[in-house]
Amino acid sequence: MVELTGKTLSQTFLEQATRRGDAAALREKEYGIWQRVTWRQYLEHVRDFSLGLKQLGFERGNHLAILSENCRQWLYACMGTVSLGGVALGVYPTSPYPEVHYVIKHSDSVMVVCEDQEQTDKILEVIDDLPKIKKIIVKDMKGLRHYPQDRLISFAEVEKLGRALAEKQADLFENEIRQGRADDVCIMIYTSGTTGQPKGAMVNHKNIEAMTHAGAAAMAIDEKDSVVSYLPLCHVAEQIFSLYLPVFYGVQVNFAESIATIQNDLREIGPTVFLGVPRIWEKLQNAIVVNIQDSNWMQRKLFERCIAIGRRVGDQRLAGQPVGFFLQTAWWTGYGLIFRALQNFVGLRKVRISFSAAAKVSPEVLRFFHAIGLRVKEGYGMTECTGLSFIHMDNDIKLGTVGKPLTCIEYKLAADGELMKRGPSIFVGYYKNPEATAATIVDGWLLTGDIAEVDPDGHVAIVDRKKDILITSGGKNIAPSLVENELKVSPYIKEAIILGDGRQFVSALIQIDFENMGKWATNRQLAYTNFKSLAQLPEVRQKIQEAVNRVNEQFARVENVRKFLLLTKELDHDDNEMTATMKVRRSTIYKKFSQEIDQIYGT
Repeated sequence: MVELTGKTLSQTFLEQATRRGDAAALREKEYGIWQRVTWRQYLEHVRDFSLGLKQLGFERGNHLAILSENCRQWLYACMGTVSLGGVALGVYPTSPYPEVHYVIKHSDSVMVVCEDQEQTDKILEVIDDLPKIKKIIVKDMKGLRHYPQDRLISFAEVEKLGRALAEKQADLFENEIRQGRADDVCIMIYTSGTTGQPKGAMVNHKNIEAMTHAGAAAMAIDEKDSVVSYLPLCHVAEQIFSLYLPVFYGVQVNFAESIATIQNDLREIGPTVFLGVPRIWEKLQNAIVVNIQDSNWMQRKLFERCIAIGRRVGDQRLAGQPVGFFLQTAWWTGYGLIFRALQNFVGLRKVRISFSAAAKVSPEVLRFFHAIGLRVKEGYGMTECTGLSFIHMDNDIKLGTVGKPLTCIEYKLAADGELMKRGPSIFVGYYKNPEATAATIVDGWLLTGDIAEVDPDGHVAIVDRKKDILITSGGKNIAPSLVENELKVSPYIKEAIILGDGRQFVSALIQIDFENMGKWATNRQLAYTNFKSLAQLPEVRQKIQEAVNRVNEQFARVENVRKFLLLTKELDHDDNEMTATMKVRRSTIYKKFSQEIDQIYGT
């Protein structure tokens, strides 16, 4: 079990920043040039913002919301709030204003940090129903000249107020930090809300320290490591890598320009540690596959030959078997010819440890990366256990599982296979929702809602969400995510929703990948004008049918997708079809596409 120091996040941050001084803490691009922020500067910004909040009337125990893309100011605002004994929470910047309204109001936030005019508008749209908001702090004031200035203040002005206060009371900031206690709630993370309104999970300093130390030990993290910050910082997974690990271990944070430019950013940054959600790994693989398909026949043959060798080597390593001299030599030849270039292409050649988490991923996707020399691991966790709780450690990697528990986690399986966990990283509870808290933590055990299995080697495999398991009319239990993930291995399938609960057979709603499928159609001189017309092409349907057939070969007949329907629109967060973390809202899909589902089943 991990030993805790009892220090708060801000107390640890103060020690880390003081010790590391002029070492680089953060890097962010401005006008195409990477700007470096030292730990000393990081601390100064946090101090100034923190004391600026105090000047504005922010008090210990108050809540502050941050509505912004990943940037330095996100971290300054978060650590500044925590340093005052407040609670910081993130709001997804992609959320439409009704979702923003709900989180800001439910969280009782007294101040909100907005990135720009777009995000500020979301608050002002509903400001009359947010009586607790004292100030809207804006990072970029462009376009806000004629807005009600009594409600707004720039981020820079808040820091200016804080600097003035620091000059008058030099010890005030450190005195505020010293008042913090390990059991104080400091971060609130709102769940994605796949089955209803998001819930505010309360996390304290002790939770963060326990998970961070155990996670760092499992990943062998040290101060020489660097990460790229690109997933939303309101998500616990990104907070681990952009906030917790840097504060405790001095890891350098590099901000990607955007999620759309992540591949180019990876090439420039060259991180040593990388977390990719399944969709990112699928996109990186698809980018390689699609580019290879557009190359000449000799390059395709070379790729196929090298990948075949890579798979043999990767499979033997995964099985813990020694790789023979000739096969090893063949792999290194493939490395010189193609694997090194592919690692550079996806921007991961310098990565020391990489893993997939946040949702299930197809083992075949990870097997591809093992073939080219990127030993991607799997991890598993949830907001309610402060993020990470299981991971593949060292070279003990078994694809299709999420590894073994961190030292801060104890687990067991319930009679129905539900995974249960307990330990110091388990959250405090849901804000203003004691009923949900009582239903989630029972006799000290966190009920995860995930059905799991444990293999003879002690590796845990997550089968599916308990509520998502389908039971056909014949009584067969089917885990939809297993089939869905295999379907999404195809570069031409972006989303797949498996159907069949109470039905005679399994079917699917499939959303094509517009970019890859459009490129395929253009190369074959197939005419289309938009997403709908592309999805309705008979050639496109036949291409998807081929992918479905390949997946069906991997599963028992009762799990085969007998029929499928191609969606004629892309699933969208704004239409309530996806969460902010791009998870499908199944209940919404079932209602919204009920006619299409009836069409599949002839009802």
